[in-house]
Amino acid sequence: MDTKWKNRTLVITWILLLALGINGVVSAIAYGSKYIGKSYFQSIDFSSEYEQFTSLLAAFEITEHDKDALIREIKVTPDEIQEHRYRYGSLTQQITNIKNQYESKIADAKAAKNKEAANLYTAERNRKINDITSNFKSDKYVENKIIEQKKQTIIDYFRKLGDYRSDYNQIKAVFSYYLKDMATGKTYTNLNISSDDKPESYFSSKDMLFVKSYPSSAGGQYFPVEKGYFDAPDSITELPKHYLKGKIGIVKTAPEDTAVMANYQSYKKTQIWYTALLAGGMASLLICLFLYKKTGLMNGISFKSPEVYYNRIPIDVRLLLLALSGFCTFMVFLEESIYIYEPDDSLSIVKRVLIQTLISAIPLTILLLQAVFWKRRDSRISMEQEYQQSLIYKVFTNTANTFLYRNTGIQLFIMLAIVFFAGAGFAGVIAVNHLIVIYIPLLLLVAFPALFFLVKKVSYLNIIAQYAGRVADGLNEPDLAVKGSSVLGQLAAHINTFKHGVKASRKEQAKSERLKTELITNVSHDLRTPLTSIITYAELLKKEETSGKKRGEYIEIIDRKSKRLKLLIDDLFEASKMASGSIELVKEKADIVQLLQQSLAEYDEVIQKSSLTIRVTCPEKPVYALVDGQKLWRVFDNLIGNIMKYSLENTRVYISLNETNGRAVIVFKNVTKYELGDNVDEMFERFKRGDTSRHTEGSGLGLAIAKSIMDLHDGSMDIEVDGDLFKVSIIIESI
Repeated sequence: MDTKWKNRTLVITWILLLALGINGVVSAIAYGSKYIGKSYFQSIDFSSEYEQFTSLLAAFEITEHDKDALIREIKVTPDEIQEHRYRYGSLTQQITNIKNQYESKIADAKAAKNKEAANLYTAERNRKINDITSNFKSDKYVENKIIEQKKQTIIDYFRKLGDYRSDYNQIKAVFSYYLKDMATGKTYTNLNISSDDKPESYFSSKDMLFVKSYPSSAGGQYFPVEKGYFDAPDSITELPKHYLKGKIGIVKTAPEDTAVMANYQSYKKTQIWYTALLAGGMASLLICLFLYKKTGLMNGISFKSPEVYYNRIPIDVRLLLLALSGFCTFMVFLEESIYIYEPDDSLSIVKRVLIQTLISAIPLTILLLQAVFWKRRDSRISMEQEYQQSLIYKVFTNTANTFLYRNTGIQLFIMLAIVFFAGAGFAGVIAVNHLIVIYIPLLLLVAFPALFFLVKKVSYLNIIAQYAGRVADGLNEPDLAVKGSSVLGQLAAHINTFKHGVKASRKEQAKSERLKTELITNVSHDLRTPLTSIITYAELLKKEETSGKKRGEYIEIIDRKSKRLKLLIDDLFEASKMASGSIELVKEKADIVQLLQQSLAEYDEVIQKSSLTIRVTCPEKPVYALVDGQKLWRVFDNLIGNIMKYSLENTRVYISLNETNGRAVIVFKNVTKYELGDNVDEMFERFKRGDTSRHTEGSGLGLAIAKSIMDLHDGSMDIEVDGDLFKVSIIIESI
């Protein structure tokens, strides 16, 4: 691992100080909250000890009772007799319950041929039945039973009271009390003071650790004598209540060997330890904060390789790891927080602090490294990009994609549910064998058909994948069988369509290569012909024997061929710009009828000299469109020029313009002089000419330029050939 530390000792010391500080603060919060800033006499432990003392004090000193007198005064009320009689139900119910209790026992004893046990159970059952029957026959019988129970309760109470005598004598040595009965005026105290001394002065001295007054300054009740520290019989709790006024306290010179004072001293030492842990922890944290601000030591941590791999983890997983690390670190600090149960053993406490600091420093280091890596993450990557790489986003996206075709998603989850319940059902059959009666039919009717369905779909998918591979390799395969309208069936149909598209694309590519070759050939031919003439006649002009008349003819030919060459180059340049879309149209509202008539007027002299008959059909009203008038005129000019060049002599030419459904439709029809063939689309290619022998004037770019102009106008231009009939249709939006 490529690990490099700067100021290694300082970093380790800083982490240990941080662990020590957190450990101290957590320990103080977790266990020291009942010690820091509080008194032992506010603790639950002391409250229990104080309650024990007051209960024993009430039982031994204040409450006046005599065991024999209490026994003699036992009384039983009619309600008590009725409660005892019906405690377990009516006579019939109680007898039935007893019989049910002993029925199985007697039957088992008889089955084991243990006659003695059966007789014992029978006698015990009969005795209980007789006792219950007597309860319902005689009130006196029930009364005697209740008296015996109450008598035994009183005897048990006084026996317990005797057992607590030693506890009372010990705790009595700790507490000082001076109480006065508010009804009788009788005083109860263990203070060694004369009748003239005031007990208030004793309890108000600085030698007291604890003092409680009755009634209290908080508005509490007088000191009452209730049931006591242990359960007392009703005959005692029903005695007249004693309400006392006075004080109970603990002097500083109370015997140290008593449990109360030992707990007091232990509490004080524990309090000191937790206060020291809190103060030391806070000091450690402040030192860590100072070092962090002053030195920036966390920037000195360098884990190049781990950091690179860590940053490759999806952001949500990193956040989860960070949260888990934080939780584990918190739990370690909580688990390793220091509970002081022997405050006198200083060496043991210090040792535990050091060990637990080292243990908690390990998860803390892991957490800090993740925090450093997170802080130093690449800021150029936005949170949106991080989110798109997250595991949650991928799960959500993949789940959503599963339902792009809803049926496929539903089928997938049904299959998963069947697999899950099939496995759970098998486990259920292992646990409860008789469930196989339900499991087998479900397996045959649900699981196996689902398995067959899955195998069938996987098989079809493999066939589609294999077919797609062969098509990608360029093999000429028959169409793939389309089975149903499922996603796989649609995929098969799409692959068939794709295959046909590939075949058409290959044909277009071959056609493009052929047309490219023809284009180069035609360009070369059309440019070379005038260029050759120019070169030839230029050479003839160089000869001295050439006469003046001949020179004039040669110069005229060179001029004509130069203009021809310039026209070819200009048309080629314009066709290229049209095809690339680099021409900007200047659209204006124009009358299409007028543009067509102007174009025809340009050829009026040519038409008059030709043997062609021109038939023009136009609406009387204007047909307006948003067009570049100059460019649209060029379209009409090219088409009319082609008609004049390539129409068969002594034939008619039809030109019509109509407006239909908001569109202007212009149609040019003529009979061609040359055979055109069936490749109509190629007529729009550059240098494609109706005269394949290329003896006529023209660049072969007219239709290509016209087509490009119409495309720029978002219009259309189509060619139809029916034998020798040549038809061009132009459609453009009118306004």
